[in-house]
Amino acid sequence: MRSKLTAGIIAGLLGGLVFGMMMQIMKTPDGKMPMMGMVAMVVGSKSLVVGWLYHLFNSAVIGALFGWLLGSRVHGYGSGLGWGALYGLVWWVLGGLTLMPLMLGMPVFAPLTMAGMMPVAMGSLMGHLIYGLILGAAFVWLYRTLAGRNEVGVPGQGARVARRA
Repeated sequence: MRSKLTAGIIAGLLGGLVFGMMMQIMKTPDGKMPMMGMVAMVVGSKSLVVGWLYHLFNSAVIGALFGWLLGSRVHGYGSGLGWGALYGLVWWVLGGLTLMPLMLGMPVFAPLTMAGMMPVAMGSLMGHLIYGLILGAAFVWLYRTLAGRNEVGVPGQGARVARRA
């Protein structure tokens, strides 16, 4: 169990770094700040550093939840990518369309319904899917490495098999 959580946390941070870079490049609809600035606003700050810290904290927690909830369903890269993409989609709806708008004083699904926000919604969707794909693939590699398994959930010589492949 511990190695699934650890793999999930590290994989979540890797996915979070990539998604965070995307949010650093994407701008708010008015073009005045990077989307990472909106992440900071969720916790009452305007600091991009605070936005990054909050985002990476969430990425690690969401990654740990992936390892705990779905780690036993992931048996290789195919299932890791599939579950990761689905998990990213779920977090887009839960986080990007529900929690973040509510925490910023907007209605649920605001990115889909407010004028000028559709590019933000689609950027967020792409970011969450990419996060999920990286999370799923990195989880497989990390869990195999940490647990010394040739398949996720199957005891074996993971580190040696992975290097030969």
